[in-house]
Amino acid sequence: MKSGRPAARQAAQPSDPELAAVAASLKAAGGVTFGGAGFGAGALKVKGKIFAMRSSKGAFVVKLPRARVDELVAAGLGTRFDPGKGKLMKEWFVPGGGSPAALKKLAREALDYVGAGR
Repeated sequence: MKSGRPAARQAAQPSDPELAAVAASLKAAGGVTFGGAGFGAGALKVKGKIFAMRSSKGAFVVKLPRARVDELVAAGLGTRFDPGKGKLMKEWFVPGGGSPAALKKLAREALDYVGAGR
C-alpha cells in the first residue's frame, strides 16, 4: 500500500573523480543534483536541467550561452560538443584540457546560465 509520500532516496554522487570534484565545488550553490535515469544519468543538473556532464566518449561538457561558446572556441580553448550525430551543439562546450580550477569555473558559469532559466 502506498503512503502517498515519495520514497526517500540517497543523493547520488558521481563516480568520476573529475565530475565529483566539480559537484563538490558547487555544493554550496544549492539545488544541484546528480544522476537520474536514461539520458543525463551521469550529469549534474539544476532544476532538473543538465548543465554539466561526462559524454559517452568521456569528454567533460558544459552548457553555456551560444556567444560564450563562440568566444571560447575562437580563443582555441575547446570545441563545440558533437553528440555523435554529426551536428555540433551551439550551446554545449567541450574544454580542450585545463586545470581542475578552470573546469570548476566553467561548470559554475554553466550552473548560473542554466539555473537562471535562460
